[in-house]
Amino acid sequence: MAGLLHKYLILLLLFTLSYFGYSQNYLTSKAKQGDGISLLLNRFDISNYTCNIDTFLKLNNLERNSHLILNKSYKLPIKVFEYNGRSIRTTIGNNDYDLAVYIQHFNENAHEKGLREFDFREDRVLWVPLHVWNCNSDEIKTIKSDSIEKLPKVLNTKNNNELKEIEGPILRTETFPIFGDEYEKTPIVSEKLKGQVYYLISGHGGPDPGAIGKKDGHLLCEDEYAYDVTLRFARRLLQHSATVYVITRDKDGIRDEEFLENDKDETVWFNQSIPLNQVRRLRQRSSKINQLYYNHKKQGAIIQRVVEIHIDSRYESQKVDIFFYYYPGSNEGKDLAQEMYRTIKSEYEEHQSNRGYRGVVRGRNLHTLRESKPPVVYIELGNITNEFDQKRLLIVNNRQAIANWLTQGIISKNAK
Repeated sequence: MAGLLHKYLILLLLFTLSYFGYSQNYLTSKAKQGDGISLLLNRFDISNYTCNIDTFLKLNNLERNSHLILNKSYKLPIKVFEYNGRSIRTTIGNNDYDLAVYIQHFNENAHEKGLREFDFREDRVLWVPLHVWNCNSDEIKTIKSDSIEKLPKVLNTKNNNELKEIEGPILRTETFPIFGDEYEKTPIVSEKLKGQVYYLISGHGGPDPGAIGKKDGHLLCEDEYAYDVTLRFARRLLQHSATVYVITRDKDGIRDEEFLENDKDETVWFNQSIPLNQVRRLRQRSSKINQLYYNHKKQGAIIQRVVEIHIDSRYESQKVDIFFYYYPGSNEGKDLAQEMYRTIKSEYEEHQSNRGYRGVVRGRNLHTLRESKPPVVYIELGNITNEFDQKRLLIVNNRQAIANWLTQGIISKNAK
């Protein structure tokens, strides 16, 4: 984290401007294929304010009828502040509470959508859209009204992270105790996946913790982190009205801690203890999935899929991007794996264009891929022994982002 903060501080110093006495610069974004001015600004939820359009034109010396150039970086009407770790109000030099709530939601929404990799409280980088200051009084009233509408009273929950997951009108709220007290109340926001059935397996569990890494004196066990990502993924699928079975189950619920305590009390759907023998463990899971598959097939389910989530273990120096396996000859499994791959690759290219994404999609003859009746995608999230890859697992917002992107991949596949 210190290295990441140092990186951002250097960037801020290189592009320092004076504004309310704080160091900040304009956020930039590259134009995508087909982007116009409105489409680019809409991606950041700032196109509804005329002052943002005017500012964008001035910052980039454009006219209203100008065309954007593919892959060219454009300054956005969003200032970047070095967040002081205390409050948004002291960071921006404005004591307006409603304004601070609006800016907080703006940043959280940007992270939820994958526009920024980290939460502003993690990387100490705060985005402030210029319309909070530069628009006319009517638009400012709208901003304050919006901030009140999006306070935690929207849902009866203790966890403010709930706000990040609302993508529009809530159709209903359902309760799933498996997610734990803070996440069990789940807002259903669409019916995009209605009628579809997903079987989610988090790797290992019970007597087998899987791959093990170490960080600051803590053991990092594959089964715990894979399970947390799986639960978040399951919840996102449910929010779009899918039927979801969490095959490997624990009593922990979704956890927001950095270091997840290891235990051996995992079971397999429904309340079956996990055998010590690896072959028996694999057969137990595939046979349960196949039983459920045939039941749903008789009931008319057309789309049924399995997603199995693991974390790899390699040499400490070897960084590994998220990669995907499918069973050779399974076109549906291959197509879904490729769509998930494309989604994650696109997210990295958009937000870390110089990083390079080296994930792959390959066919493999693994037990779950071969023996499960529904098409299967097998996912490896990274190298649990590598310090860089560990951030993908330890930072809770990264675990949530993975779940979000996998869900986006599924929804994108359905749209084709």
